[in-house]
Amino acid sequence: MKRIGGNSDDTPQPRESRRFLHFLAAGGMAATANFCSRILFSQWLTFVPAVVLAYLVGLTTAFVLFRHFVFARSDKSLPRQLFWFVIVNVVALLQTVLISLLLVDWALPRLHVVRHAYEIAHACGIAAPVFTSYLGHKWLSFSSRQRGDEHDRGAGSADS
Repeated sequence: MKRIGGNSDDTPQPRESRRFLHFLAAGGMAATANFCSRILFSQWLTFVPAVVLAYLVGLTTAFVLFRHFVFARSDKSLPRQLFWFVIVNVVALLQTVLISLLLVDWALPRLHVVRHAYEIAHACGIAAPVFTSYLGHKWLSFSSRQRGDEHDRGAGSADS
C-alpha cells in the first residue's frame, strides 16, 4: 500500500522510525537508572563524581537494552560492540557533564532557579546527547557490514 508521498510500508523510513522509538524507550529506561542512581550516590559523593558513577549505571543498562532490543541485528563481535559503545558514550558523558555543569553553575542561577537545580541540570544533561548517541551506536557500536535492507530487516519487529 502506498502512503502519501510515495513511501510504502516496507521502506526503511518506518523501520528506522520504529528503531529510533525503541532507542528512545530503552534510553529512557537507562536514563531513569542513571538519574535515580545519581540521587542515591549524592548521599555520599559530590555532584560530579555522583554524575559519573550514575552514568556508568545508565551505560550498563543501555548496552544491554540496545544490544537486545534496538540493534539486535549487528554482526560485530561483543568486544567490538563494547569498544565502540564505550567510545560513543565517552563523548556523550562529556556532553552530559558539560551541559549539567553549565546549567547548575551558570544558567539556572541566572534564572533564579534554586529548588531542584541539580536534578534539573542533570536531567537536561542526560537528554542532551540523544541524537549523537543514536547515530554513534547505529553507525559504530552496533553496525552491520551490510547496510540497507539487510541491515534494517527486522529492526522494528517484536524481537528487535
